[in-house]
Amino acid sequence: MSIHALLQAFVTIFPAELPDKSMFATIVLVTRFRRPGWVWLGVVAAFALHVVVAVTAGSLLRLLPGTLVQLIVGVLFVGGAVLLFRAGRRAEAEPEEEAVAERTTVRAAVVGSFGVILLAEWGDLTQIATASLAAKSGQPVATAIGAWLALACVAGIAVVFGQELVRRVPLHRVNYVGAAIFALLGTWTLLELLF
Repeated sequence: MSIHALLQAFVTIFPAELPDKSMFATIVLVTRFRRPGWVWLGVVAAFALHVVVAVTAGSLLRLLPGTLVQLIVGVLFVGGAVLLFRAGRRAEAEPEEEAVAERTTVRAAVVGSFGVILLAEWGDLTQIATASLAAKSGQPVATAIGAWLALACVAGIAVVFGQELVRRVPLHRVNYVGAAIFALLGTWTLLELLF
């Protein structure tokens, strides 16, 4: 295994993922499910699948129907915005914020986080970059490990930030902000189809 290919993948993917929508989505998922460790597990599992697909597919990943994937992602973000807005209304009506955490199961946190990130990141810049790095380096295992470590670190940063946010801000406000972020991401994704 090439340490050079591993480090190259990490150094390339980490900064590219920091400002990405998945970081914001992970923060929102933590505030929604209130189970940061389990959200992180779901997110990194989705990233693992993305990395395996990227490394396996290599440059063929660019041939996927990007318009259809982008349309589905946009609709999912808008749908997520609606769900978060409704959750915010419920949280505002409930005096006890911990009720959400009690109702949310570990399975819901892991599966929900996995599903959101799996769909949101399909065909993303970092997945394409991982495919390109694997094709260029000829070291798919090292590239996969480096890319996955970078994605897992960014998810960890998002989980810690999301957990701090939950401690300091009432849940209904976090849900409203999350709804706005998801609505903006959905709108942006759908507008990209037009331009």
